[in-house]
Amino acid sequence: MNEDIRIHSWPCSYYLDTSKQWVSGRLSLTPVAIKFTAGKTGELLVNFHLSSISEIKKESSNLIFSSLTILEKNTKHWFSSLQPSRNVVFNILEHFWREQLLSSQGAEAAALQTTKGKELTGLLTGSQKRLEDTAKVLHYQGEQFDSIMRGLNKIEGDMDVADRLLTELESPSWWPFSSKLWKAPLETKPKETATVSDSKNQEGIIIKIPVIITHRTDSNVKPGKLTLFASGLEIRDCNSQVIHRFESKDVDDIRVHTPYEITVRQRFIGKPDTSYRLLSAKMPEVIPILEMQFSKKIQFLEDALGFAGAGKSPQVDLGTSIWQAATGLLGGVVQPSSPVGCREGMDSDHVQLQKQEKISQEEAKELKQILKKLKGLALETEAELERQDEALDSITTSVDRATLNIDKQNRRMKKLT
Repeated sequence: MNEDIRIHSWPCSYYLDTSKQWVSGRLSLTPVAIKFTAGKTGELLVNFHLSSISEIKKESSNLIFSSLTILEKNTKHWFSSLQPSRNVVFNILEHFWREQLLSSQGAEAAALQTTKGKELTGLLTGSQKRLEDTAKVLHYQGEQFDSIMRGLNKIEGDMDVADRLLTELESPSWWPFSSKLWKAPLETKPKETATVSDSKNQEGIIIKIPVIITHRTDSNVKPGKLTLFASGLEIRDCNSQVIHRFESKDVDDIRVHTPYEITVRQRFIGKPDTSYRLLSAKMPEVIPILEMQFSKKIQFLEDALGFAGAGKSPQVDLGTSIWQAATGLLGGVVQPSSPVGCREGMDSDHVQLQKQEKISQEEAKELKQILKKLKGLALETEAELERQDEALDSITTSVDRATLNIDKQNRRMKKLT
């Protein structure tokens, strides 16, 4: 991901301590840093990493009102006249600062020992997570097919009842068995509704991330959470209260403004659209899943076109790169080359490089387990796809049969009238 992407920028004033005066300009946020550029000269006055921030506070004094202070190491930076408001800027900066601290802690722990085996393990783990997300979506799609089949079976049962009723109406009044033709045990509906509600309660969560929510106006910004289900997405506030839930059929379009910001909209006729703008440091993890679920409804704007291309191209060559790397690295474990240290006159750098390129037995075992899980997921996905193909064939046949029955009964009812 490009670290120079500008996530957001706001017009404001910065207190320059050297000249003891306020300088107007723009405060900018990138995925890893905060910058301030003077408006008149275009000079970059502030540029520091998010991980170097110790504290972000909203402060005011007799001389400075509605200000935002950022403590960076031992330097305190003052920002005022923030637009659209101080709360908006504070919520966004605090969100990305906290997420950067969490990710940097994990990165530092992983950077203590970076080997080819760990890099390969990370690639395979990411592939496994993506395949699991795909399997969840596929499983929910299979449940929808099952629900369609239940509905078609119910329609066929209703058609049988209608056929018996029509037969009774068509028969002469003196026919002694006419009142018994249509009597049949009726299916109880509560069981079906209970099944639907139970399946909805048991619906799995694909991913949940913290977000900054904007509804209609820029001044109405608050932190919350975005939960992605196989059937849609749900937006909650920081108190876990549901703000809005979009079913998949309700979403009309999703616009990707940047790799960190999207807009979800539902159109209405005769009243305002329901639209939410969501900003998050973890949005790059969600966009590929949204692109898979809403492939015909998602739109990448100009600032996100690079992310769309970068998000697709690695996936094309992902399997090839993983298996090539696995072949070479696992081969180094099974058939290790001759020890470099025993050769006299070799450089120590070359020895260290060869050690880094090898993987340990523990890493090889971990890779083997992940590959087994990937294989199992792939086989389960294949079986589910075959089952859904059969279900689609059955649905097509049932729909054709129901259409013929409905046309036939319509003609019979016209004759009666």
